[in-house]
Amino acid sequence: MSEPSDPELAEGAGPTEWAIPGQVGVGPWPGGRPAWPADERYDPELLEHGDRRNVVDAYRYWRREAVAADLATRGHPFHVAIENFAHDHNIGTVVRTANAFAAAGVHIVGRRRWNRRGAMVTDRYQQLHHHPDVAGVRDFATTHGLVLVAVDNTPGAAPLETTELPRSALLLFGQEGPGLTPEAREAAELVVSIAQFGSTRSINAGVAAGIAMHAWVRAHGDLSRAW
Repeated sequence: MSEPSDPELAEGAGPTEWAIPGQVGVGPWPGGRPAWPADERYDPELLEHGDRRNVVDAYRYWRREAVAADLATRGHPFHVAIENFAHDHNIGTVVRTANAFAAAGVHIVGRRRWNRRGAMVTDRYQQLHHHPDVAGVRDFATTHGLVLVAVDNTPGAAPLETTELPRSALLLFGQEGPGLTPEAREAAELVVSIAQFGSTRSINAGVAAGIAMHAWVRAHGDLSRAW
């Protein structure tokens, strides 16, 4: 899989060298327009005014479409799905975490609209899918050769800590509070649970998603490709 390449950065003129102390991101490209890189991936507006987005340095000044296209080449062979039948505010966190771990796609099951604030704009770079019901996400998994794995603390679930997740997996999460719907648990080929030791019945859905995605990365991710 390709990684962002930039001759200017490779020669040591990385954007972190002209970062402004106390501010996120970098300012205008040093040297002005004559020094701009001749590469269509770069955005003239960002080169001229600076790049304050929440992106890694390798993507500084890149157009949004260029970042999304490159991420698609780096994507891992797992997807993430979360049920959205009551406007769960955790969905944004799930999307942001899926982006961090380079999930191939994120699936919203149920209501199409969701609170995007927690995604911190990462939804602009992430492949998003919508399914009106669990049957839709199950069919997607079947069509694309993905094992549907439900993550929920229910009787009979396999401990995530001792279970290796399938490499081609679609991790399915429920909503805060009620967890997965009965239809989701029935559709899953595998159900895993996250070990807990306190008084609460469940952990935050966004946290659970992060734990499960990291478990997948530990089992199958190529750590040499991490930023």
